[in-house]
Amino acid sequence: MKLPDLDAQFLHRRGVAYRTFEEGPMLNVELLEFPLPAGLNANRANVLLRLSSNYPDVAPDMWWVIPHLTTAQGAVIAATELIETFDGRPWQRWSRHLDAGAWRPGVDSLESYFRLLHTELTAAAS
Repeated sequence: MKLPDLDAQFLHRRGVAYRTFEEGPMLNVELLEFPLPAGLNANRANVLLRLSSNYPDVAPDMWWVIPHLTTAQGAVIAATELIETFDGRPWQRWSRHLDAGAWRPGVDSLESYFRLLHTELTAAAS
């Protein structure tokens, strides 16, 4: 499974370093040293996006981070308490989902999904 060219071009344009690896039926896209908004306990994290074999017809669902994030004051961020192992490493799961019908097959891509990622990270940091 390969990252679609549209997504690879988007990540390149944004200057986002990444690597991909397969695990089961999923293509994993690890965003390396992804910048985080102020207000969290780290200023960068590796962010894992897991894409099903039906992507981009099916939206990504949730993401995972290393290091595990809290607010800068140490408060737990809602729906991030679960730890899951991928690529032999423990990832903090961010249970975040698009609203029903928000993903438009044939139109949306990782660029679209980054809006949710940005919105949720910013809200957690506030």
